[in-house]
Amino acid sequence: MENQDHKMRVSFDLDEVLFVSPKTHKTEPPLPFPLNKVYKERLRLGTPELIRTLQEMGYEVWIYTSSFRTESYIKHLFRCYGVVFDGIVNAERHLKEVQRGHSETLPQKMPNRYRISLHIDDESIVCSMGRMFGYNVYQLDAEDDQWKEKIIEQAEEIRKRESL
Repeated sequence: MENQDHKMRVSFDLDEVLFVSPKTHKTEPPLPFPLNKVYKERLRLGTPELIRTLQEMGYEVWIYTSSFRTESYIKHLFRCYGVVFDGIVNAERHLKEVQRGHSETLPQKMPNRYRISLHIDDESIVCSMGRMFGYNVYQLDAEDDQWKEKIIEQAEEIRKRESL
């Protein structure tokens, strides 16, 4: 019989989560010229390492953002850091696939619609919606030197629960 096992998915929001201001957070070094003129966003320090670690541990890593940045822009920016995502949901895809045809306004993110087991976000509204709509969310906004360990720990806890 074929193994129906799907990899557990972890998704990240972009703004204030992976993209942060060097004024308030430790960041990865800026990309070299001329890339830094195309991709002005700065990555939270440790982002490429965390994403690769999660993927090596067998997780799929996605971006789930309510921004309208294009999928190719996001892909190319992260490729400069050696990072390849397993999936990307931007505002356009969310509106087309999640909100489509619903007259009531759904939350700006519905990670469970994409079988995402853990979503990392900075917005408390997205985090509180998690309880209402049944998805796991980890709130990350402030500078935190332990952020990578905490996210891995959270993901492992959920993976254990899901495998029971």
